[in-house]
Amino acid sequence: MKILFTALFLFILAPAIAQHTMANNGRANTANEYKSGPPATRIYHLYVKDTMVNYTGKMKMAYAVNGQIPMPTLEFTEGDTAEIYIHNELNTETSIHWHGLILPNEQDGVPYLTTAAIKAKTVHQYKFPIVQNGTYWYHSHTGLQEQAGMYGAFIIHKKTPPPIPEYTLLLSDWTDMHPHQVERRLKMATDWFSIQKGRLKPGVVQSYAEAIKAGHFSTKVTNEWKRMEAMDVSDVYYDRFHANGQDEASAGTFKAGQKVRLRIINGSSSTYFWLRYSGGKMEVVANDGMDVEPVPVDRMIIATAETYDVVVTVPEDSTAFELQATSEDRTRSTSLWVGTGKRLPAKPLPPLKYFEGMKMMNGMMKMDGNLNDMGMKMSLQQMDMNAVMYPELSDSANQDMVTLNYAMLRSPVKTTLPDAPFKELKFTLTGNMNRYVWSINNKTVSETDKIPIRKGENVRIILYNNSMMRHPMHLHGHFFRVLNGQGDHSPLKNTLDIMPMETDTLEFAATEYGDWYFHCHILYHMMAGMGRIFEYENSPANPAQEMKKVYADDRMFHFMAQNDFASNGNDGEAVLQNTRWRFDAEWRLGYNDRHGYEGEVHVDRYIGQMQRLMPYIGADWRYRKMETGEIEKNLFGQANTKDERRALCAGFQYTLPMLAVLDARIDTDGKARLSLMREDVRITPRLRLGMMVNTDKEYMAGLRYVVTKFMGISAHYDSDMGFGAGITLNY
Repeated sequence: MKILFTALFLFILAPAIAQHTMANNGRANTANEYKSGPPATRIYHLYVKDTMVNYTGKMKMAYAVNGQIPMPTLEFTEGDTAEIYIHNELNTETSIHWHGLILPNEQDGVPYLTTAAIKAKTVHQYKFPIVQNGTYWYHSHTGLQEQAGMYGAFIIHKKTPPPIPEYTLLLSDWTDMHPHQVERRLKMATDWFSIQKGRLKPGVVQSYAEAIKAGHFSTKVTNEWKRMEAMDVSDVYYDRFHANGQDEASAGTFKAGQKVRLRIINGSSSTYFWLRYSGGKMEVVANDGMDVEPVPVDRMIIATAETYDVVVTVPEDSTAFELQATSEDRTRSTSLWVGTGKRLPAKPLPPLKYFEGMKMMNGMMKMDGNLNDMGMKMSLQQMDMNAVMYPELSDSANQDMVTLNYAMLRSPVKTTLPDAPFKELKFTLTGNMNRYVWSINNKTVSETDKIPIRKGENVRIILYNNSMMRHPMHLHGHFFRVLNGQGDHSPLKNTLDIMPMETDTLEFAATEYGDWYFHCHILYHMMAGMGRIFEYENSPANPAQEMKKVYADDRMFHFMAQNDFASNGNDGEAVLQNTRWRFDAEWRLGYNDRHGYEGEVHVDRYIGQMQRLMPYIGADWRYRKMETGEIEKNLFGQANTKDERRALCAGFQYTLPMLAVLDARIDTDGKARLSLMREDVRITPRLRLGMMVNTDKEYMAGLRYVVTKFMGISAHYDSDMGFGAGITLNY
């Protein structure tokens, strides 16, 4: 009876034991914890759930898999078969993309493009052969779920593992703000993220007061004359950066003096990290999962979605060295400590010199919004235009510092493509930072057709970055050669960081079938539309594909509203807009008949690469009690004697130098009006100036002090309503 009871007990608990075993295996960080063997089908069960986390003293929503963030580390040996079950216990759909893996098209994990979305409360099986080795990762490709915790390491060991131990380091970024609010604020061009960064590092907002203090007043004026916003190297303020889900991690179990292979994955949503090791040089031995001939460097930048394998030396028993990962904007860092004992930290990176960067940007940017390459042919990260902002480079001790760039990478084996015809494509990476629209050749994914390619041909892509931001461009389901001067031994990658003004060339053999995504891997750039879809001709139909839902991301509308509650009246605006269209309503409410009220609604369309022209149609109505015999006349001599006016209107807005906006309109009463306005002039990091004047002889000037992301204190003078003060609420 005891034997029967034991057998029954094990039978009932077997699934739970298997799940627990896989979850623990998923947490493995060193090769010693993973036992390779003959090719096998390795099974993982991953349970996706809502959770609450507290990284900053506040409870926030996140997604956890098997109860952890990051998701479990999945480990395989080349030749295995992966069988992975995603148990979606959310109330919404999800997905998993296997970043950098060569696999059947329907297993790639882009919902509605290659793979069916995993509906709420369902289980989805991924099954594919492991045909490569190296350091990779996996993440959700649904909406903004990756930002909220859905990312993990995917490690494939060689059949004959290297003789040195290894450790997997997954870097990530965390914001307490809900990812949808992050995206909405980026779309609305608020500078709240800069204000938050400015609390940690000086000069980030680049207000006029900061410009004067830094001796760069003329630089600031030139910047706005060319209709540019403040200089920035990253979009989002992050509350924490994590190493394996923690503020810092420790790898202290290795023997003193031995070499360790660090598998470093940048699983962040939009952060680049500078990597430095206080124990000396790092020896780069692999990039994006592919081996390269060893390259010793003092520092390197790892782009969003890239992976690097580096070999470092473990210190003596009494010390620990720091592998420091500092965000490109230098607001915060995270660390991996190698060794035990007294910690020897890397020297912190000093704050960026933003006005030096702004001055450089002024020289690069033409009045039409395009970059002037000034005859320079830059590529492969060999000339970092942001270097003018790095104070540490003026230190003579750093003059011999070796910084990794792509030209240094050389494959240990030949990577030449098959002898086949080439299809050549030219992509210009384009963007509008003021409205946060990101595109290729000035069109988003939803505005273009799929790009047809044929199995058996070679595809060459010439990429030029005509924006002021770096872009890590990722190709699904393929590796590409980066033409970097290494000839037959050009390195293979799946993610390419392309800096402003760079031109890089990559090429790949078209060996697959189906549709494959090529996109910027900064999450918010991808959602804004920076990507293309390659379509293999004559591929079988994919029943999971629904292109309308694929295109929905960059067509999404975002809402913004602002209302000023002042002592002399109430005025506000509500806007609903996407990449090209805008619907807005404005209102001004007085507290008596003499002040009256006014309201307008418009439908607007953004025109042009930089979207400086915005035609609109709409309607407005206005009431103000006129005194007997009173006549209103504008600068054109047009008169009005009515208390109430209702009319349809048509016009346009155009952004002028100094970021002033010209509004020209005419209504169905035949009345014309010109307005000139400027909002949010950054006087200090939190003090804003706004102005307006029009041909109806109306004018306004006001100040607003930003208190929180939702509230400001304001004061203004209005020609109709007089002086007023109050609070401004915004969403």
